[in-house]
Amino acid sequence: MKAIIPVAGAGTKLRPHTYTQPKALIPLAGKTILSVIVDQLKEGGITEFIFIIGYLGDKIQDYVNTNYPDLNSHFVTQNDRLGTGFAVELTKEIVGEDDVIIVLGDTIAEYDIKEIIDSPHSMLGVKKVDDPRDFGVAEIEEDGLISRVVEKPSIPKSNMALVGIYKIKETQFLYSCLQKLISSNVDYDDFSLTDALECMIQQGAKFYAFKVSNWFDCGKKETLLESNSILLKKFGGNVPENNTFLNTIIIPPVSIGEGCVIKNSVIGPNVAIGENTTIEYGIIKDSIIGSYSNLLEIVLNSSLIGSDAEVKGVSRNLNIGDNTAIDLGGGGKG
Repeated sequence: MKAIIPVAGAGTKLRPHTYTQPKALIPLAGKTILSVIVDQLKEGGITEFIFIIGYLGDKIQDYVNTNYPDLNSHFVTQNDRLGTGFAVELTKEIVGEDDVIIVLGDTIAEYDIKEIIDSPHSMLGVKKVDDPRDFGVAEIEEDGLISRVVEKPSIPKSNMALVGIYKIKETQFLYSCLQKLISSNVDYDDFSLTDALECMIQQGAKFYAFKVSNWFDCGKKETLLESNSILLKKFGGNVPENNTFLNTIIIPPVSIGEGCVIKNSVIGPNVAIGENTTIEYGIIKDSIIGSYSNLLEIVLNSSLIGSDAEVKGVSRNLNIGDNTAIDLGGGGKG
């Protein structure tokens, strides 16, 4: 079985961070969004991955090659942003006739990966949601068989949303439906994977639903911070044993990267800090701080700070991208 991970999106809801960093590489609980997904699939025994890259794709490729040299990794470039279905169709030659599991590059969920891989059926991950109109939706029979899927229905007949995890055995059938969808809608600009799955279902393919126990939203700042908090509790955080944090209190769960310098500060709870960041006289909780940043005399709560950022000043709620320098001291010449 091969894993397909589409990571070509621009991540507009997480700007300014995604101007300089792919959404999949945003820090999360001491890892990245992408590494959480890849590690989960590796635990299920998958070693061959196809990454669909586009915007800032070279950073994805460098990250994978550096951090996962043991994987058999392929990189397919999606030059046109024409939807997830269009992206997956680009992988046809690499997949061949193998089974695939497709996990969208911003989908983190808790489920039994080995159970899904070992199942003899094609399966789609689902989760009950309050308002399914913004999601692909699955209509499910009592035996778990999916009778219909529809993308962002205006009047949903089900509240079971597709979470972005698709285990597909009839891959040639999938690519046939994708090609049919694309060729019959030449002027269309958003080919959804959901429409291709519905094409398969209407022609007799059988998909069964599996429910994920948790589904973490990493699409915007507020939900990313919430997911960071939950995953820190799950992973337990990580603080380097050889740290020399002077006059500093750590309130778990906290994840701190290697090479950080922290003095006269209170860190936590629910804080993830990238490597080689310096913090002095700071009070930080419920926040994500990137790598190689410098924070001085700052109180942060529910904030997302990019890499190579410099922040000085007082208490704020911030959303600051990479390579930013801000002085919140308020001083100046009168």
